[in-house]
Amino acid sequence: EVQLVESGGGLVQTGGSLRLSCAVSGLSLNDYAIGWFRQAPGKEREGVACLSSRDGSNYYHDSVKGRFTISTDIVKYTVYLQMNNLKPEDTADYYCAADRYLPIQRGYLNCDTGLQDYWGQGTQVTVSS
Repeated sequence: EVQLVESGGGLVQTGGSLRLSCAVSGLSLNDYAIGWFRQAPGKEREGVACLSSRDGSNYYHDSVKGRFTISTDIVKYTVYLQMNNLKPEDTADYYCAADRYLPIQRGYLNCDTGLQDYWGQGTQVTVSS
């Protein structure tokens, strides 16, 4: 059974940092593209950052480039999202997800919410102004 369990969310002030973790079981991080997604109140879920450990390719939403970093620890089966210089507009529920098709199979790194195979339950991030 595949499980993705997020942790690390919380309340932080503008300009602060958080590191989200996604503990993965039931799949190999080398065989899936992994991503972080978020959904703010009243908005659609969007891809924030995605990564393929197999070829090192990554994707970042324009709004988080230079502030967020996605990484994986293959040994610990964990995916991280380091979030720095947080802004109130980063407030959302954050989810990690896995796509069973790697970039070499799709022809691109997928960070589309509609094409993920597995999802975690989410962790809430609130950035106060």
